[in-house]
Amino acid sequence: MSRFRGIWQASLNATKKALTWNVEEWIPPSERYVFNFNSKDELKRWHLYSDSEYGGQSSASLEITDTGNGLRGVFSGNLSLDVSEASGWNISRSGFCGMRSKKFDGFIDLEAYDTIALKMKGDGRCYISTIYTENWVNSPGQLEDNSWQAFIPLARYLPTWRGNVIDANLEMNQSRILGMSLSVNAEGGVPGARTGPGDFKLEIDWIKALRTTQ
Repeated sequence: MSRFRGIWQASLNATKKALTWNVEEWIPPSERYVFNFNSKDELKRWHLYSDSEYGGQSSASLEITDTGNGLRGVFSGNLSLDVSEASGWNISRSGFCGMRSKKFDGFIDLEAYDTIALKMKGDGRCYISTIYTENWVNSPGQLEDNSWQAFIPLARYLPTWRGNVIDANLEMNQSRILGMSLSVNAEGGVPGARTGPGDFKLEIDWIKALRTTQ
């Protein structure tokens, strides 16, 4: 009888170990790299845009360089308020540049996280962080991603439509993240930020998703 109990206990312990291992494997890590600018291969994951697509004269570049503390991304360029006379676009303002990630292979799921952290060195200008999700808020049926803009904590991101905040109580679909971008405008931004035409430079080490609450 005691031998039977011994065998049963051993089997039960094995089951507990297997269950514990599976649970630990299911729980995501407390932080997750989304982008890491420590390799020139990272350049393949991004493309640049600016007002030059609409007749503006701003310009931008993205490089991976060694700034003395290892490799990092450098997003830089020049913001201009001028518009080409030959422009066929009726634009009311120029002076913006951005870097947008190419779409992920499908999407990434950040449902388990509550914060986006960016390690970077700025130049006093205001930079906007944008997250793109599957289209379910606006323009149903159109091939346009939803965009959410803010300064870091995911709960602070606001739904936007072509740069304007959508005045509605909506929640970001964090399980369907399609891409991200960083942009800079010559005008606007938070109080005290550097504004106006001229050069800009932003050094970027990485972008992570964090879980700061249990």
